[in-house]
Amino acid sequence: MEPITKIRLSEQVIDAIKEMIVKDGFNPGDKFYSENQLTAKLNVSRSSIREAIRILEAVGKVRVEHGRGIFITDSVEDPFSAFSGWLRNNAQSIVEHFEVRLMIDPKAAAYAAEKADEQDIESLTKVCDKFKQLSGSNNTAGIIKCDEEFHRLLAKATKNRTLYFLMKAMTDSLSEGWISSLHTPGRIEKTVSEHKEVVEAIVSRNPQKAEQAMTLHLNNALDDIRKSMSSEKKD
Repeated sequence: MEPITKIRLSEQVIDAIKEMIVKDGFNPGDKFYSENQLTAKLNVSRSSIREAIRILEAVGKVRVEHGRGIFITDSVEDPFSAFSGWLRNNAQSIVEHFEVRLMIDPKAAAYAAEKADEQDIESLTKVCDKFKQLSGSNNTAGIIKCDEEFHRLLAKATKNRTLYFLMKAMTDSLSEGWISSLHTPGRIEKTVSEHKEVVEAIVSRNPQKAEQAMTLHLNNALDDIRKSMSSEKKD
């Protein structure tokens, strides 16, 4: 397989890993390549490999056993059942993720409403349009990356470099929140309208409305995740 060069989008890394599983003859139950081996084989950053593996685990393609490695799962398993198990295993980190984002994103939206320039607004509008376009597809990895890009661009629009690099680090390394949210039934469709409300508040230069819209967006996402967790416990 040809190395992936100058490509950091996890959706392309995911496609390459899926192809590798088939071409290299891995079967359910087999131990897969390590993160270090995948990094070398695909010539991408370890963070890109890690995020791709997280997404593949959430959709039931692989299983990560800490201290043992990555294993191929049964391809006929119900994807929602696989996600429910992933959600249960990552519950604490998901809640912590949203606790931190509720401290950061609403204020970022407020500052963006005050400081965003025309290029910032154009970029936010474009990524919202792309998210809406992808929302009807099965390209989960692309949708997750698009959502991460929205929040990264929002932080950039604040003109605060520290905030931007903090959000970039979160989207690069702490993807559990985005994965869990966008796999929850109905959340993608809700996110389309919630992102739109945030952008509209920024365009109208209304910091209070932008902060409220972002707070509502994150709380709604967390509520949906908690409902999924509760449903899983009952089952």
